[in-house]
Amino acid sequence: MPIPPYVSHLRTMVGRELLWMPGVTAVVLRAVEGGSDEVLLVKRSDNGAWTPVTGIVDPGEDPHVAAVREVEEEACVVAEVERLVWVSATAVVTHDNGDLGQYLDHTFRCRWISGEPRPGDDESTDARWFPLDALPQMRAVFLDRIAVAVDNPTDVRLGPLPVE
Repeated sequence: MPIPPYVSHLRTMVGRELLWMPGVTAVVLRAVEGGSDEVLLVKRSDNGAWTPVTGIVDPGEDPHVAAVREVEEEACVVAEVERLVWVSATAVVTHDNGDLGQYLDHTFRCRWISGEPRPGDDESTDARWFPLDALPQMRAVFLDRIAVAVDNPTDVRLGPLPVE
């Protein structure tokens, strides 16, 4: 389901105006014996971009629970959160339908438990594993989130990455 019911309800009151929402990015990693470890990516149905699994936290839902739920809903994979690796505010996003959103993103490093990826809902047209050394083209912010999750820092990264 692309737009949660409570967001649809809010949109009836605020139209396309900016909504501030909690979000998650689940960077699901799978170890591959004798090869490059893999990351789970989905191909978004709205814009065709490859990304880690992302989603909106439902009211009252813990972000780590939302990350696991989104992975199962969008990619039919069972994952387990290992740790929170990054918290940051996104830039304002103009969705394809014209709605404005901005997200407090919680990026989680997750471990694959079971399942082979496939689109689980209409948010994705494809879901698959990619070797970390052969990622498809994607926005820099998603490459950054993957890199931080792979790096697995001992402290949670806060705010945007420094520009180099």
